[in-house]
Amino acid sequence: MMDPRWRPTVNEREFIEQALQSDLRVDGRRPFDFRKLKIAFGREDGSAEVELGETRVMGYVTAQLVQPYKDRPNEGTLAIFTEFSPMADPAFEPGRPGEAAIELGRVIDRGLRESRAVDMESLCVVAGKHVWSVRVDLHILDNEGNLIDAANIAALAALSTFRRPECTVGGDDGQQVTVHDSEVRDPLPLTIHHLPIAVTFAYFGDGNVMVIDPTYKEEAVMGGRMTATINSNGDVCAIQKAGGEGVMSSVIMQCLRIASVKAADITSKIKREVDDYTTEKALQKVKRTPALVAKKVNVPDVTMEESTHSALENQASKAPNDGQQIIKGDDDHQNIKRIPPLTVDRTVKHKQTSTFVGGPSNWDPYSKGVSLSSLRISQFPDPPAIPNDGKHEDTKPMLTESNPEVKSVLNSGTAGESDEVKESRSPKSLIDAVKPKHRRKKKQHGNS
Repeated sequence: MMDPRWRPTVNEREFIEQALQSDLRVDGRRPFDFRKLKIAFGREDGSAEVELGETRVMGYVTAQLVQPYKDRPNEGTLAIFTEFSPMADPAFEPGRPGEAAIELGRVIDRGLRESRAVDMESLCVVAGKHVWSVRVDLHILDNEGNLIDAANIAALAALSTFRRPECTVGGDDGQQVTVHDSEVRDPLPLTIHHLPIAVTFAYFGDGNVMVIDPTYKEEAVMGGRMTATINSNGDVCAIQKAGGEGVMSSVIMQCLRIASVKAADITSKIKREVDDYTTEKALQKVKRTPALVAKKVNVPDVTMEESTHSALENQASKAPNDGQQIIKGDDDHQNIKRIPPLTVDRTVKHKQTSTFVGGPSNWDPYSKGVSLSSLRISQFPDPPAIPNDGKHEDTKPMLTESNPEVKSVLNSGTAGESDEVKESRSPKSLIDAVKPKHRRKKKQHGNS
């Protein structure tokens, strides 16, 4: 059976090696430059997808309650599982994991567990009976070289966003465990002390030429490979040398110094992306409800004074005969300005009612102390335009009957009129309409 893995020709191999000796790479990078790194998170917690150049790896974290190991009854467990799909690389076969899949899982598992990056004791619920078992599944989506570094970043990003359900211990014997739903109680994040970053070096020739983050074609040409797992503090968590050409100790020390710098950069990248994801999830949980409390509107005193002043001006335009009363009202209005806003309405009403002159306040249930001038204006909205007809005559008797004071004023106002005018305005009865007999006789004699 023909090996589906890509094999470079002699010319391609020589071209890649000569370019590396000149500090050039096929994709245009420098020897110690990483490809562009992208980290994306899924909708659920504990899911992350990493793109390192054209290499894509997805990590997914789950957890369940299991019985702990007998030699470590107070610690949880952490397991790494890898899946190499033929869609990512034709060299990967489905079914049983191959040598590359086993090596990838061991390198990442050693860097996480041996360095105590995840606090295992915090995963214990009941000592010796119930602990949390955390499982990290790594799915290779596209293989374009350096799967170890991409898978390690995907595992760290998924663990940083994972939230396990909160559980309580109760019951009669104190051994019953209750797992709460995420809607009842907020899930808890894992306790991660540091982030061990894997940095892979590829060696060419006699080991004198080395590069970081080898591509798919560079891996086919390289003579050896070494993976150093270092955190941002410069602590060496693990080192993996997978056969090939031998490397001098001085070269290894140089690789560790370079790896510590790259690890600090990648750690800051992961933390920044995780913080953005956590902030976005927190904002989505915030429930924005409209305020049900009525808004309180504070009307300033100046507006109240202006409205009162405009009301007094309207009364002055409607009743010009009451000029003295309006002037008095203006004086009282100036005194109102020094009164608190709560008593302005009461004071204005009291001043306005005190200036009116009229009959008793109980003569009309809809008015309190109406003046004669305002009554005349309300009855005759436009005095100059109304002619002197019967409607005007019928209004006065009705007014005089309802209020005796109005009657006296009307009588005093019409004292200077002639008797003929009074007689013409006085109501006539049926007897007045019939002429007497002596007047008829006088009229007949005059005609004769």
